[in-house]
Amino acid sequence: MSKKDNGAALILAYLNEKNRPYSAQDVFSNLQKQHGLGKTAVVKAMELLALEGKIKEKIYGKQKIYFADQAQFKDVNDADLKSMDHQISELSGEVQSLTQSCRQLDAELKELNSSLTTEEMVSEIQELKAECSGYRARLEKIKSASNHITPEEKDKVYKERDLYVKEWKKRKRLCLALCLQKKKILFKNKIKFLLLPAIFCFLTGRSWSGD
Repeated sequence: MSKKDNGAALILAYLNEKNRPYSAQDVFSNLQKQHGLGKTAVVKAMELLALEGKIKEKIYGKQKIYFADQAQFKDVNDADLKSMDHQISELSGEVQSLTQSCRQLDAELKELNSSLTTEEMVSEIQELKAECSGYRARLEKIKSASNHITPEEKDKVYKERDLYVKEWKKRKRLCLALCLQKKKILFKNKIKFLLLPAIFCFLTGRSWSGD
């Protein structure tokens, strides 16, 4: 059988098996990857099959549609049609269920791919253990340090600080009081005190802003 006859036989078998209308482009797209048929060869083979009466041809505008000769198939009664409809419904349900299962498995696969491998988990655990060991050693060093401060010593330091602050505030008040007393002695009123910087600047030749 020549390559041309072989291509025509493949197309005829395909149309009889599918038993649905196809254009030459549809048949070419469906068969060329598996059988390596060229588009021109497919068009010529389908035209020849139609001319020989092995398949039927219908023209819709500029497009030609081809389908299997229905005379070769036995008549189907209503019971057979209902049975086929029932089978189609069952198969559609199975397809839907399998599609859902595939989606679920695909989601699980993506999750597994994004998770750490066993080797990566072991490596990360070792790194965490090493980090924890470092923190433990640092903690033990702090605990055993000679300058470690006990709560009692800490409380004593805070009390001494409060005492020193209180004494500092007391001395600050005394200092301010002495300064005011000296101002009263040196100046009879507040105006003279405020003018002192101006007088000083006048005598020294410096500028005075009055602030």
